[in-house]
Amino acid sequence: MNIIIERFKKIKSNIEKINNGNKVKIIAVSKTFSIEHIRPLIDYDHIHFGENKVQEAEIKWREIKKQKPEIKLHMIGKLQSNKVKKAVEIFDYIHSVDNQKLADVLSKSQNSIKKSLKYFIQVNIGNEEQKSGIPYNEVDAFFNYCTKEKNLNVVGLMAIPPNDDKVEKYFKSISELNSSLGLENLSIGMSADYIEAINYKATHVRIGSSIFGKRN
Repeated sequence: MNIIIERFKKIKSNIEKINNGNKVKIIAVSKTFSIEHIRPLIDYDHIHFGENKVQEAEIKWREIKKQKPEIKLHMIGKLQSNKVKKAVEIFDYIHSVDNQKLADVLSKSQNSIKKSLKYFIQVNIGNEEQKSGIPYNEVDAFFNYCTKEKNLNVVGLMAIPPNDDKVEKYFKSISELNSSLGLENLSIGMSADYIEAINYKATHVRIGSSIFGKRN
Protein backbone atom coordinates (compact mmCIF):
# COMPACT_ATOMS: atom_id res chain seq x y z
CA MET A 1 0.00 0.00 0.00
CA ASN A 2 1.15 3.54 -0.75
CA ILE A 3 2.75 5.29 2.27
CA ILE A 4 0.45 8.33 1.95
CA ILE A 5 -2.65 6.12 2.06
CA GLU A 6 -1.20 4.20 5.03
CA ARG A 7 -0.66 7.42 6.97
CA PHE A 8 -4.10 8.72 6.03
CA LYS A 9 -5.81 5.50 7.17
CA LYS A 10 -3.94 5.59 10.48
CA ILE A 11 -5.14 9.17 11.15
CA LYS A 12 -8.67 8.21 10.19
CA SER A 13 -8.52 5.24 12.55
CA ASN A 14 -7.19 7.45 15.40
CA ILE A 15 -10.10 9.84 14.84
CA GLU A 16 -12.68 7.06 14.77
CA LYS A 17 -11.39 5.72 18.11
CA ILE A 18 -11.95 8.99 19.97
CA ASN A 19 -14.64 10.70 17.94
CA ASN A 20 -17.69 11.60 20.00
CA GLY A 21 -20.30 11.28 17.27
CA ASN A 22 -19.17 14.27 15.20
CA LYS A 23 -18.42 13.68 11.54
CA VAL A 24 -14.84 14.93 11.31
CA LYS A 25 -13.58 16.07 7.92
CA ILE A 26 -9.85 15.57 7.37
CA ILE A 27 -8.53 18.43 5.25
CA ALA A 28 -5.39 17.04 3.64
CA VAL A 29 -3.15 20.10 3.49
CA SER A 30 -1.56 19.75 0.08
CA LYS A 31 0.10 23.20 -0.14
CA THR A 32 3.59 23.07 -1.76
CA PHE A 33 3.17 19.41 -2.76
CA SER A 34 2.86 18.53 -6.44
CA ILE A 35 -0.24 16.88 -7.86
CA GLU A 36 1.88 13.76 -8.51
CA HIS A 37 2.64 13.56 -4.78
CA ILE A 38 -1.02 14.11 -3.82
CA ARG A 39 -2.44 11.83 -6.52
CA PRO A 40 -2.64 8.63 -4.40
CA LEU A 41 -5.07 10.35 -2.02
CA ILE A 42 -7.13 11.75 -4.92
CA ASP A 43 -7.31 8.26 -6.44
CA TYR A 44 -8.31 6.91 -3.02
CA ASP A 45 -11.38 9.19 -3.41
CA HIS A 46 -10.56 11.55 -0.56
CA ILE A 47 -12.28 14.84 -1.35
CA HIS A 48 -11.14 17.53 1.15
CA PHE A 49 -7.84 19.30 0.37
CA GLY A 50 -6.31 22.50 1.75
CA GLU A 51 -4.19 25.12 0.01
CA ASN A 52 -2.90 28.48 1.22
CA LYS A 53 -2.06 30.28 -2.04
CA VAL A 54 -4.66 31.14 -4.64
CA GLN A 55 -2.34 30.95 -7.66
CA GLU A 56 -0.86 27.59 -6.65
CA ALA A 57 -4.34 26.18 -6.02
CA GLU A 58 -5.60 27.32 -9.39
CA ILE A 59 -2.67 25.82 -11.31
CA LYS A 60 -2.83 22.53 -9.39
CA TRP A 61 -6.55 21.92 -9.07
CA ARG A 62 -8.46 23.52 -11.94
CA GLU A 63 -8.27 20.50 -14.28
CA ILE A 64 -8.66 17.94 -11.51
CA LYS A 65 -11.80 19.64 -10.21
CA LYS A 66 -13.29 19.44 -13.70
CA GLN A 67 -12.58 15.69 -13.72
CA LYS A 68 -13.70 15.21 -10.11
CA PRO A 69 -16.27 17.91 -9.26
CA GLU A 70 -16.91 16.27 -5.87
CA ILE A 71 -13.50 17.51 -4.62
CA LYS A 72 -13.80 20.30 -2.05
CA LEU A 73 -10.97 22.81 -1.91
CA HIS A 74 -10.32 24.71 1.32
CA MET A 75 -8.48 28.04 1.44
CA ILE A 76 -6.62 27.87 4.76
CA GLY A 77 -4.08 30.68 4.32
CA LYS A 78 -4.38 34.44 4.61
CA LEU A 79 -6.47 35.76 1.73
CA GLN A 80 -5.64 39.19 0.26
CA SER A 81 -8.66 41.07 -1.04
CA ASN A 82 -7.04 41.49 -4.49
CA LYS A 83 -6.99 37.67 -4.87
CA VAL A 84 -10.62 37.14 -3.87
CA LYS A 85 -12.14 36.92 -7.36
CA LYS A 86 -9.92 33.97 -8.32
CA ALA A 87 -10.27 32.41 -4.85
CA VAL A 88 -14.07 32.40 -5.09
CA GLU A 89 -13.84 30.67 -8.48
CA ILE A 90 -11.57 27.81 -7.36
CA PHE A 91 -12.31 27.26 -3.64
CA ASP A 92 -15.38 25.81 -1.92
CA TYR A 93 -14.48 26.82 1.65
CA ILE A 94 -12.59 29.85 2.97
CA HIS A 95 -11.22 29.33 6.50
CA SER A 96 -9.59 32.73 6.92
CA VAL A 97 -12.24 35.46 6.89
CA ASP A 98 -10.48 37.91 9.18
CA ASN A 99 -11.55 41.49 8.40
CA GLN A 100 -14.48 43.58 7.19
CA LYS A 101 -12.94 44.58 3.86
CA LEU A 102 -12.38 40.91 3.00
CA ALA A 103 -16.00 40.08 3.91
CA ASP A 104 -17.18 42.91 1.62
CA VAL A 105 -15.14 41.70 -1.36
CA LEU A 106 -16.08 38.03 -0.81
CA SER A 107 -19.76 38.92 -0.74
CA LYS A 108 -19.48 40.94 -3.95
CA SER A 109 -17.44 38.27 -5.76
CA GLN A 110 -19.63 35.31 -4.87
CA ASN A 111 -22.73 37.26 -5.89
CA SER A 112 -21.19 38.21 -9.24
CA ILE A 113 -20.58 34.57 -10.21
CA LYS A 114 -23.61 33.21 -8.31
CA LYS A 115 -21.62 30.73 -6.28
CA SER A 116 -22.23 30.15 -2.57
CA LEU A 117 -19.12 29.26 -0.59
CA LYS A 118 -18.84 28.13 3.03
CA TYR A 119 -16.88 30.41 5.33
CA PHE A 120 -15.06 30.17 8.65
CA ILE A 121 -14.25 33.30 10.63
CA GLN A 122 -10.64 33.24 11.75
CA VAL A 123 -10.28 34.13 15.43
CA ASN A 124 -7.00 35.35 16.94
CA ILE A 125 -7.53 33.14 19.95
CA GLY A 126 -4.25 34.03 21.70
CA ASN A 127 -4.26 37.77 20.82
CA GLU A 128 -0.92 37.33 19.04
CA GLU A 129 0.31 40.38 17.16
CA GLN A 130 1.89 38.34 14.35
CA LYS A 131 -1.29 36.36 13.64
CA SER A 132 -4.37 37.31 11.64
CA GLY A 133 -7.85 36.94 13.00
CA ILE A 134 -10.70 38.73 14.72
CA PRO A 135 -10.08 39.45 18.43
CA TYR A 136 -12.11 37.12 20.66
CA ASN A 137 -14.35 39.86 22.05
CA GLU A 138 -15.21 41.22 18.57
CA VAL A 139 -16.27 37.92 16.99
CA ASP A 140 -19.97 38.32 17.85
CA ALA A 141 -20.29 41.67 16.04
CA PHE A 142 -18.22 40.49 13.07
CA PHE A 143 -20.28 37.31 12.73
CA ASN A 144 -23.47 39.41 12.60
CA TYR A 145 -21.90 41.69 9.99
CA CYS A 146 -20.87 38.77 7.76
CA THR A 147 -24.14 36.89 7.99
CA LYS A 148 -26.77 39.63 8.23
CA GLU A 149 -25.24 42.45 6.19
CA LYS A 150 -23.09 40.54 3.71
CA ASN A 151 -25.12 37.33 3.44
CA LEU A 152 -22.05 35.10 3.80
CA ASN A 153 -22.71 31.48 4.74
CA VAL A 154 -20.55 31.37 7.88
CA VAL A 155 -20.50 27.73 9.00
CA GLY A 156 -18.02 28.00 11.87
CA LEU A 157 -14.96 29.53 13.50
CA MET A 158 -11.31 28.75 12.78
CA ALA A 159 -8.28 29.27 15.01
CA ILE A 160 -4.58 28.49 15.21
CA PRO A 161 -3.66 28.54 18.91
CA PRO A 162 -0.33 29.88 20.18
CA ASN A 163 2.56 27.43 20.07
CA ASP A 164 2.67 26.67 23.78
CA ASP A 165 1.52 23.95 26.16
CA LYS A 166 -1.91 25.45 26.80
CA VAL A 167 -3.50 24.24 23.56
CA GLU A 168 -6.50 22.68 25.34
CA LYS A 169 -7.30 25.98 27.06
CA TYR A 170 -7.52 27.70 23.65
CA PHE A 171 -9.51 24.86 22.09
CA LYS A 172 -12.01 25.00 24.97
CA SER A 173 -12.36 28.75 24.58
CA ILE A 174 -12.97 28.69 20.80
CA SER A 175 -15.31 25.71 21.10
CA GLU A 176 -17.47 27.55 23.66
CA LEU A 177 -17.56 30.68 21.50
CA ASN A 178 -18.52 28.59 18.46
CA SER A 179 -21.41 26.98 20.37
CA SER A 180 -22.59 30.35 21.70
CA LEU A 181 -23.04 31.52 18.09
CA GLY A 182 -25.04 28.38 17.27
CA LEU A 183 -22.41 27.21 14.76
CA GLU A 184 -22.04 23.51 14.00
CA ASN A 185 -18.60 23.48 12.35
CA LEU A 186 -15.25 24.20 13.96
CA SER A 187 -11.91 24.31 12.13
CA ILE A 188 -9.17 23.61 14.69
CA GLY A 189 -6.40 21.05 15.02
CA MET A 190 -3.40 20.17 12.88
CA SER A 191 -0.91 17.28 12.68
CA ALA A 192 0.40 17.79 16.24
CA ASP A 193 -2.88 18.39 18.08
CA TYR A 194 -5.83 17.06 16.06
CA ILE A 195 -6.76 14.53 18.78
CA GLU A 196 -7.10 17.30 21.40
CA ALA A 197 -9.03 19.41 18.88
CA ILE A 198 -11.59 16.65 18.30
CA ASN A 199 -12.12 16.39 22.05
CA TYR A 200 -13.26 20.02 21.83
CA LYS A 201 -15.75 19.41 18.99
CA ALA A 202 -13.52 20.08 15.96
CA THR A 203 -15.35 19.11 12.76
CA HIS A 204 -12.54 20.06 10.35
CA VAL A 205 -8.90 19.17 11.09
CA ARG A 206 -6.12 20.47 8.84
CA ILE A 207 -3.44 17.79 8.46
CA GLY A 208 -0.45 18.08 6.13
CA SER A 209 2.91 16.63 7.14
CA SER A 210 1.41 13.61 8.94
CA ILE A 211 -0.14 12.57 5.62
CA PHE A 212 2.20 13.84 2.92
CA GLY A 213 5.54 13.89 4.82
CA LYS A 214 7.89 16.79 5.44
CA ARG A 215 7.79 19.82 3.17
CA ASN A 216 10.95 20.93 1.40
